[in-house]
Amino acid sequence: ELRDETEEDPMELEASKYDLAYIKLDGDIGCMVNGAGLAMATMDIIKLNGMFPANFLDVGGGANKEKVTAAFKIILSDPAVKGILVNIFGGIMRCDIIAEGIVAAAKEVNLAVPLVVRLEGTNVQQGKDILANS
Repeated sequence: ELRDETEEDPMELEASKYDLAYIKLDGDIGCMVNGAGLAMATMDIIKLNGMFPANFLDVGGGANKEKVTAAFKIILSDPAVKGILVNIFGGIMRCDIIAEGIVAAAKEVNLAVPLVVRLEGTNVQQGKDILANS
């Protein structure tokens, strides 16, 4: 094998264990998004508003609670992160599953930075209810 894991970012390696597409960047706004196109657009919007994304993180279409929790841990392992933006369009990915993962992750990691969540699509109202009641 030509891959040398010692040359790779440890958090990118950790993300790959959960089938998360993660790339560390130099900003301070952590991002968790589903779909590469939406992730790129989300990073553009962050920059357009004078801030800088701390990462590219695509949870893909098959995320579950464990995967979302892992994503939060990876994002928060970067000490530069001062806030997290979650932007989910639930087509294949259900918004209620993402919401359950967000609640579980926030409790598990003792979330201490601002969190903004945008959910749209499949089971969006259930997802919003889960977040509102957490």
